Amino acid sequence: TADDTVVGVSASGRTPYAVGAVTHARARGALTVGLACNPDSALAAAAEHGIEVVVGPELLTGSTRLKAGTAQKLVLNMLSTITMIRLGKTYGNLMVDVRASNDKLRARSHRIVTLATGADDAAVERALTATGGEVKHAILVLLTDTDAGTAARLLDEADGHLRAALAKAGSSGPADA
Repeated sequence: TADDTVVGVSASGRTPYAVGAVTHARARGALTVGLACNPDSALAAAAEHGIEVVVGPELLTGSTRLKAGTAQKLVLNMLSTITMIRLGKTYGNLMVDVRASNDKLRARSHRIVTLATGADDAAVERALTATGGEVKHAILVLLTDTDAGTAARLLDEADGHLRAALAKAGSSGPADA
């Protein structure tokens, strides 16, 4: 649909399955990207946006897990990082959309809130408890001195974007975030 994005990945740029998937998705209105490691590829031509990372021949002929695979992984990392930033999943260089489902992630959530706010451990723990462990909510509570309900409302009004919610509350957050 028009709400979807499909990224076709093929080292050669001519893999029928990848080209076919991108062609089908584009016909259905999805945004399409073709990621290949050869110039003038069929995959890039089939997509609205072609990304061709020309890495040259592999050290071991046909072993596309080497240069081509590494290059494609780097591009996919960039695409996913940019996507997370645009979706409001980050604040500065912090991943703030953590779902703290185990002890390791609860500790990470605590560190993220501490780094984002500069608050002491006790204040961070109180904010995380008050917000049900929601990192963005806890940051908003600490930086705007608001309650959990107001933080939830502000984030909802800002479509989950912490920076926009802070602006609505009249705070820009720490200078380095």
